Amino acid sequence: MIVLDASVLIAHLDGRDQHHQRAVELLRAHAMELIGASQISLAETLVAPARADRLEDAQDALERLSVRELSFGHNASPRLAGLRAETGLKLPDCCVLLTAEDHYGGIASFDQSLCERARGLGIPVVD
Repeated sequence: MIVLDASVLIAHLDGRDQHHQRAVELLRAHAMELIGASQISLAETLVAPARADRLEDAQDALERLSVRELSFGHNASPRLAGLRAETGLKLPDCCVLLTAEDHYGGIASFDQSLCERARGLGIPVVD
């Protein structure tokens, strides 16, 4: 399982994003693997399309990519708080880490701080 950070999904959906081509290549390279994102990451991804009245188009694109909406496991609130305290990352980034832990996956992100913290926690990072 590859857990996607919103940065990858946002870049994929926005052809003007500086990471767009990298996101397309990453998703193409891992097309045969299960991919998913936390509910929070998906919500982050959908903010700009919602503002632009393109929410349905973005949801359709995510469905074509077969991005699964992944929920948190048991006792998520204190575990998220612990990750936030330990890593110093923002809560949405901690949601990516917790989702990867709960679903035994690696992460894909264009956020270097998130990738460094993931490696430090023993969570694989997909390039």
